[in-house]
Amino acid sequence: MVNKKLCSPEEFEKLRKDILSKKDPNRSIVSICTMSACGQARGSLNIYQRFQEEIKHAGLEGKVEIKGTGCQGFCEREPVVIIFPEGIYYLDVSTEDVPEIVSKTLVKKEVLERLVYKDSVSGEKVAKGAEIPFYKSQSPHVFGNNKYINPRDIGDYIALGGYASLHKALFQMTPERVIEQVKKANLRGRGGGGFPTGLKWETTRNAPGTPKYVLINCDEGDPGAYMDRSLMEGNPHSVLEGFIIGAYAMGAHQGFIYIRQEYPLACENVEIALKQAEEYGFLGEDILGSGFDFKVKVHRGAGAFVSGESSALMSAVEGKVGEPRMKYTHNAVEGVMGKPSCLNNVETWANIPLIINKGANWFNSIGTERSKGTKIFSLVGKVNNTGLVEVPMGTTLRQIIYDIGGGIRGGKKFKGVQTGGPSGGILPEQYLDTPVDFDELTKLGSMMGSGGMVVMDEDTCMVDMARYFINFCCDESCGKCIPGREGLRVLREILTDICEGKGKEGDIEAIEDVAELMKDASLCAMGRTAANPALTTLRYFREEYEAHIKEKRCPAKVCKSLINYYIDPERCQACMICMRNCPVGAINGGKDLVHWIDQEKCTKCGTCFEVCPPRFSAVKKISGEPVPPPQRTKVIRKKGG
Repeated sequence: MVNKKLCSPEEFEKLRKDILSKKDPNRSIVSICTMSACGQARGSLNIYQRFQEEIKHAGLEGKVEIKGTGCQGFCEREPVVIIFPEGIYYLDVSTEDVPEIVSKTLVKKEVLERLVYKDSVSGEKVAKGAEIPFYKSQSPHVFGNNKYINPRDIGDYIALGGYASLHKALFQMTPERVIEQVKKANLRGRGGGGFPTGLKWETTRNAPGTPKYVLINCDEGDPGAYMDRSLMEGNPHSVLEGFIIGAYAMGAHQGFIYIRQEYPLACENVEIALKQAEEYGFLGEDILGSGFDFKVKVHRGAGAFVSGESSALMSAVEGKVGEPRMKYTHNAVEGVMGKPSCLNNVETWANIPLIINKGANWFNSIGTERSKGTKIFSLVGKVNNTGLVEVPMGTTLRQIIYDIGGGIRGGKKFKGVQTGGPSGGILPEQYLDTPVDFDELTKLGSMMGSGGMVVMDEDTCMVDMARYFINFCCDESCGKCIPGREGLRVLREILTDICEGKGKEGDIEAIEDVAELMKDASLCAMGRTAANPALTTLRYFREEYEAHIKEKRCPAKVCKSLINYYIDPERCQACMICMRNCPVGAINGGKDLVHWIDQEKCTKCGTCFEVCPPRFSAVKKISGEPVPPPQRTKVIRKKGG
C-alpha cells in the first residue's frame, strides 16, 4: 500500500521522481497498440507475444521494454509499432516483421524503410511520427499520451505528470476557484450539446439538496464513433483525474461511470484504474489526506443508443429503463434519485486536468471565439486515412479530410461528409472550408455532436444515406413520445419507398412537414435532431430526390430497385468469371460465347460487376435506362482462330 498522505507538493513530486528513477531514459521502448479494440482486431496481441520471444532470443531482456498501449490514432494502418526514444513509426506490422525489427532496428539501429509511411503522391518515405501527414497537422493534447502509457500501469501516468492537477486542485484551490477556472476556460461539453461545462458545474454545486452525484457518459452509440472508447481503453486515468477534480468542485462524494456493454476492454481497464487510484490514495476516503471523500461505481449499459441521453442515462443508473424523461427541471438540479447531478462525456472530463495544470488562458488560446480547445474526431468512411484525429476547434473540414485524412479513396470525387452522428447532417463539397466548431456546423443544419465524421464519395446515394440514418434512429428510439416514435417511422417508410422506386409527388413536402413537427414536439434531443440527415440531404442534394421520384433513377446507381446490370457484348471476353460467381445462376453463355444476364432471375446483388476483370469492364451498371437486349449467339473470335 502506497502512502496516502501525500499532502505537500514535495511529497507528491518525490513520488513522481521515485517512479521515474526506475525508468531508464536511454532504454529502448517498443510501443504496441495492444490495449485498443482496433489494434487487437488486427493482431496486435500476437505481435506483442512475438516481440517477447524475439527480444529474449536476441538477449535483450532488461534492455528493451515492450509496452502495450491504447489506440495511437492511425487506425487505417494498424497495427502500429513505435520505437522509442527514436520515435520511429512502423505501420501495418505483422508477426513476420518482428524478427527483422528486433535484429535491425533494436540491435543495429537501422530503419526498415518498407514498414514506414510512404507518401502516395511524392513517394517520400517518413519514419518519424511527427513528420507523417496524418499526425503532422494534429494537436493531440488530450489523446497524445496514449502512445506512452500502459493503461494498466498507473506509474506511467504519474511519470508524465498525472494526478498533479488533482493535487493542485485539492491543496491549492477552493472548489469555487476550480469552477471559476473551468468557466474562464470556456470549456463546452464534448458530448454533443456543447453546453458550458463550468456553468453546469456551478449549477450543480449551488443546487439545494444532498447528496450530489457526478457521472461519466461513455455510452457512445454513434455509428463510426469511438473517441471515448479509445480514451477509456488507452488512458483511463486522465478521465478519472478530471472526474475526481469535478466531484471536489461540485461537492459530490459519489460518481458513476456509464460504459457500453460492448466496450469490454474499456470496462476492464477502467476497473483496474479505479483500483490502482484507490491504492495510491487518489480515490476513496480522505483523498491524499485532504479530507475529501469520493467513491466511483461502474455501470455497464445495455446497449440502447437513446440511453446516451442525459436523463435516460440517469434512469439507467437508477436501475430503471434507460429512456428520457420530461425535464421540468435540469438534471443539475434534479438528476439521479432526484438529487443534483452533473453528467459530462469522457472527453470533457479528460480536458479538466489540462485546464487546471496549464491554466484557463492556455486553453483559451486554442480554438475559435466561442469554441475553445481541441476536439477528437473519428474520421471514417471513404477516406484514405481513417482513424482518430485531434485538432484545434476551427480546423476546416477540408484540412481534416485532405491534409490529415489523405483525401478520397481510389481517386474518387468527394460528395459529402456526415458530422455529428446519426442525428447530424450531411454537408456537400461547397462547405469543405467550413471551420469545425459547435456553431458553424449548426448554422448549416448539421452539428459537431460527439465527433463522428463519415466521409462519402461520388458513389454514395444521399437518399439511401438519409434512409440508413433514419432507420438507425427509428430502431433505437425509445418510443416514449409520439413525435419521435411515429415521426421516425413515417420518415423511414417514405424514404424506403423513394429508394425502392415507389416515390410519388408530395413525398418531399411530407418529409419536411414531419421533420419540422419532430423538431418542435419531441421529448428529447435525439427526437428533435433525428430528422437532420433527411433535411440536410433535401437541402443540399434535392436533385437526387427528384431523380428518384420523377425519373425512377438513382444517380449514384446504389438503390437496387432502380438499377440494372447488363453485359456489353463488345467488351465481353467469355472468361466465365461472372457466370461462375453469380449466386443465382442468372448469367448465360459459354466458352467463346458472349454472356448475357437473365433479368428475371437477377437479384441485383452486383457480384458480376465486382468480379469482372477491370481490363474488360464488360459488366455495366445502369439506372433509369432501358436494358439492351441480350446477345445470345454472338461468338467471341479469339486471336489466331
